[in-house]
Amino acid sequence: MSYLTVEKKANIFKEFGGNEKNTGSVEAQIALVTERINSISAHLKQNKKDFSTHRGLMKMVGQRKRLLSYLSKTNLSGYRALIEKLGIRK
Repeated sequence: MSYLTVEKKANIFKEFGGNEKNTGSVEAQIALVTERINSISAHLKQNKKDFSTHRGLMKMVGQRKRLLSYLSKTNLSGYRALIEKLGIRK
């Protein structure tokens, strides 16, 4: 399982949050959780019986859903741009 390195996190925060120091923006948090979800999903495709990791994945999906709900209520245009950029909704 490939963990997020400091450089990957900095790139995510720079791309979605504006700069590396803006770790609290909702867009950057959603992008970071999405990156973690993608890496854990790849892990679970190889390890189908890893149930504790599956539970963690479900918790992260719920967290992302709550953050997306908040973003859609506060900034609808930003929400639409973010889901388009991340490719979350199909």
